[in-house]
Amino acid sequence: MNKVIGKCIIAALSVIIVGIGASLSLKAAVGVSAWSALSQSIATGINIKVGTISMLQNISCVLIQLILLKKEFKVVHSLQVLVSVLLGLIVNFMLYDVLSSVIINNYFINVLLILLGTLLCVVGVSVLMVIDFISFPLEACCMVISKKINIKFGIIRQFVDILSIVFALGIAFIFKESITVREGTIIAMIIFGPMVDLFMKIIMPRLKKLELAY
Repeated sequence: MNKVIGKCIIAALSVIIVGIGASLSLKAAVGVSAWSALSQSIATGINIKVGTISMLQNISCVLIQLILLKKEFKVVHSLQVLVSVLLGLIVNFMLYDVLSSVIINNYFINVLLILLGTLLCVVGVSVLMVIDFISFPLEACCMVISKKINIKFGIIRQFVDILSIVFALGIAFIFKESITVREGTIIAMIIFGPMVDLFMKIIMPRLKKLELAY
């Protein structure tokens, strides 16, 4: 029971970390991660909060897992819906309440901000995947696909980023909105997948000692 409680606490902290990281990246306004760029493009086009769109995107990832796993889809997988909702709420709260009055006009600081945001997202995602309790829907979906077609997770995750960028650009042109894909997006696309692979290898032995990973 203590291990379950420990995993629940770590999972909640991981979601909070990722939510803060995503919000910082969005606030930097020099291009967000590919997945967030897609959320932001859709949100701007139809005038809905980014976190709300993020919820819908992540829930769609759960549905894809349900289709691919079929009978192997377990009750714990459905808990990803809660992760989706919590993450979306955190992003909305951070972006539209906590950071709404913050104005940063220094480009260098904005670049550092998106690097920090990306790093926080990497750490949160890596920890949640290592404890193998509740996963972020996007990463869990990529992991399922990875196992199904026997290709490294990092490669699949990077491919999803590329698709997200293509769709984000397409939506921006359709709705004639500002393009959310910028230099920060390219940076995040290049480093996110490989960094998650790296951090999972670093974090795994440490959590194994705490008997929170196997």
